[in-house]
Amino acid sequence: MSARTVVCVPTYDEIESLPPLLDRLFAARPDVDVLVVDDGSPDGTGRWADERAAAEPRLHVLHRSGKQGLGAAYLAGFAWALGRGYDVVCEMDADGSHAPEQLGGLLAAVAGGADLAIGSRWVPGGEVRNWPWTRRVLSRGGNTYTRLVLGIGVRDATAGFRAFSAHALRTLPLADVASAGYCFQVDLAWRASRCGLRVVEVPITFVEREAGASKMSGGIVREALWRVTVWGVRHRLQQVRALLPAGRGAPVRG
Repeated sequence: MSARTVVCVPTYDEIESLPPLLDRLFAARPDVDVLVVDDGSPDGTGRWADERAAAEPRLHVLHRSGKQGLGAAYLAGFAWALGRGYDVVCEMDADGSHAPEQLGGLLAAVAGGADLAIGSRWVPGGEVRNWPWTRRVLSRGGNTYTRLVLGIGVRDATAGFRAFSAHALRTLPLADVASAGYCFQVDLAWRASRCGLRVVEVPITFVEREAGASKMSGGIVREALWRVTVWGVRHRLQQVRALLPAGRGAPVRG
């Protein structure tokens, strides 16, 4: 029996890009379900998804009140999926930058024993299209910084095209995850590594969106860099403390 799989797609004003994405996804993977997690899109994305779901049993819609962040949307989607017994839970952007035709590579990695499969732009075979050199440098530089500061082996920790086994999501301390922006992806990859889960990177071709507006901003980048730095400093301090002899630094009592 094949694993029950659901693809979580967070949306906020994706009325232009979501319809063609779902067409491609259901054509490429008729065996998966899709959960649209809509944060009250003013452009009617959530309403359109409801109408499509009424005629498509593989499509489900989870509505949330207002824009609450990418991380919170995925956590809500994970809880929904685990509560309904799915074996594999995937992440995919709504803007078409992740090719549904490449989802099979991630699912194959999980079927082969990976707890978390990451669609990676920066491993051999990975590719980015329609990005200016500045975005390439920012992404590569940010991932290199993350790898060095956190001591993580993942080369594309910020990637948002992923497949988790249900076991991985139940193992991760999701209740402790507070990151809301794109650093949510770094957070979960790092936690997975620290929990001893098997993380595998699968090369993908990432294509910059052609419709709608990008959610990336300077504030999101600064938040990610700040959080990664704080996490890294805390982690190194914990490592240092673990190396100190027991009782070192305790007050001397007469």
